[in-house]
Amino acid sequence: MTTALKDRLGSAWPRAMIVLHDLFIVWLCWTGLVQFRYAMLGTAAQPALWSTEALLVLLAQGLVSWQVGLYRGVWRFASVPDLVNILKASMFGLLAILLVLFIYNRLGQAPRSVLVMYPFVLTLMLGAPRLLYRSWKDHGRINSDKSAVRVLILGAGQAGEALVRDLRRTGAYQPVGFLDDARKLRGSHLHGVPVLGRIDDVGRIAPETAAKLLVIAMPSVDAEQMRRVIEACERTGVPFRMVPRLNDILEGRSLPGELKEVAIEDLLGRAPVVPDWKAMRDWLGGRSVLVTGAGGSIGSELCRQCARHGASRIALVEIDELALTTTQMRLRRDFPGIELAPVLGDCGDPAVIRYALELVKPDAVFHAAAYKQVPLLEAQLREAVRNNALATETVARASSAAGVGTFVLISTDKAVDPVNVLGATKRLAEMLCQSLADPRSTRFVTVRFGNVLDSAGSVVPLFREQIRSGGPVTVTDAEVTRFFMTIPEACQLILQASAIGSQHAIYTLDMGEPVSIRLLAEQMIRLAGKQPGRDIAIVYTGLRPGEKLHETLFHADERYRPTSHPKILQAAPRQVSTEAIATALARMRDASARYDLESLAAMLREAVPEFVPTNIVGESHAHAATVVAFPARNARRT
Repeated sequence: MTTALKDRLGSAWPRAMIVLHDLFIVWLCWTGLVQFRYAMLGTAAQPALWSTEALLVLLAQGLVSWQVGLYRGVWRFASVPDLVNILKASMFGLLAILLVLFIYNRLGQAPRSVLVMYPFVLTLMLGAPRLLYRSWKDHGRINSDKSAVRVLILGAGQAGEALVRDLRRTGAYQPVGFLDDARKLRGSHLHGVPVLGRIDDVGRIAPETAAKLLVIAMPSVDAEQMRRVIEACERTGVPFRMVPRLNDILEGRSLPGELKEVAIEDLLGRAPVVPDWKAMRDWLGGRSVLVTGAGGSIGSELCRQCARHGASRIALVEIDELALTTTQMRLRRDFPGIELAPVLGDCGDPAVIRYALELVKPDAVFHAAAYKQVPLLEAQLREAVRNNALATETVARASSAAGVGTFVLISTDKAVDPVNVLGATKRLAEMLCQSLADPRSTRFVTVRFGNVLDSAGSVVPLFREQIRSGGPVTVTDAEVTRFFMTIPEACQLILQASAIGSQHAIYTLDMGEPVSIRLLAEQMIRLAGKQPGRDIAIVYTGLRPGEKLHETLFHADERYRPTSHPKILQAAPRQVSTEAIATALARMRDASARYDLESLAAMLREAVPEFVPTNIVGESHAHAATVVAFPARNARRT
């Protein structure tokens, strides 16, 4: 006997036993009701325990139960939906029995009272063994492992109730109680687990219950409430985890039933923006797209979001071979049906971008490739101009020449009133796209957003590494603030804005209140189980070249109006001269080829009139290979 046949027989045997069990219950139910009916009438002659009528009942009910799918369930996980399925099988079974017996003997020997009671009694008799079996297995699993981790659950809502069932299935955890602020739940039980008190009582109740793990089952609370819960958990000294939000599961960042560590994005003071999924799918469905910088934090997530929302082909343009390989492998793993076209090369090389455009003939191009490190770019003017502005011109003009429907520039809030090289070069890229806009040709869209949590080179990975090394955590200034969003949220904003039908527009997100970097550092230290100032020091180093205390999202001369999405605003572009932009970029290209930093500095100031460099000189200047001195300018900033 082959292994495959053995496996098939092994899996069929338990199911056959369930079928036999249910048929026996059907016979017992029908015969018992008939016997009971005659006994109540006091009739001396009792009907036989086995008859042709009983056989027809078994055949009719068995076929209906099989067709309804009653035997596809698993007793170990029997629940309310299974009871509903049993009731449905019983009701349809009654109809089948009526039809069969009517054909057989015109219902001559079927008591009417038996027909009325049959589906309800059968539902009870089939459902009870399943629920008892599950209860026995759950109870046995709990008691079989004395080493199960004792868990105290914070939150007695739907997430907490589902968590209890999941924890009991694993057998590795033993729920010992709930904590919830709802007064009506005090003293009640969920699945036999008591609600012991309020969430603020966790410091007292955790030791009393000998809890070894706290689990926060409150996925819908806002950031302020979550911070309060986290602070209460931290005071206990007991490890804690949380149930992931539904968005995290849908986006693939967490698995169903998985307990995750509290992340810094869970504590930010702004609710995530919910995109219009239908508009995004309608715009992207079946399209071919090209993404530059496809191996970066934004580019790789943008590729994933495009694949998830229905893009048929994606060209990945990336200069870093490892990043390109990693992104390609992940996309092939998660979206095997998507056609991928990886292109290794610099998107600022006209030959590379022409080849990539010809390869997939995209409907949309997302230009995410850029240098973005503010202090570094202050001393690397030539590369900032070449990659952020000149490469954008190369990709944008090639896209327009190829007849691409939509070109999307990924910009930054630092392009608003720029004070650093990054902001100035990205503002120049915005002006270029505006100058190329033509109602008869490619639609140019610019999307601005603030800092992205956990992106490569951002402050969150830096703080995490500093905390892991024992500190200190370096913050530039105690008053510095920044706008933040998560990587998936940033990419959803890009796709959402792209789906809006304007010919040319600059879109920005209403990101709420800015986040204090000092507060961010303190929260990350606490999440690591340490105390700021006691376990991990915070050192203030002063603002670095090109940095300012507070970023701005909106320019005074750009009139903003709402769009179809409540959190996305559209700016009225400022007037630019197409000829002046083309001339400035041509001169910059020549100066870049000669590595003429002084000329590039002057040209950038001339091309972007609102660019006023900061005069902050920090210690990092002493270590820079080159520091560009921008010529003085008399024009005042508006």
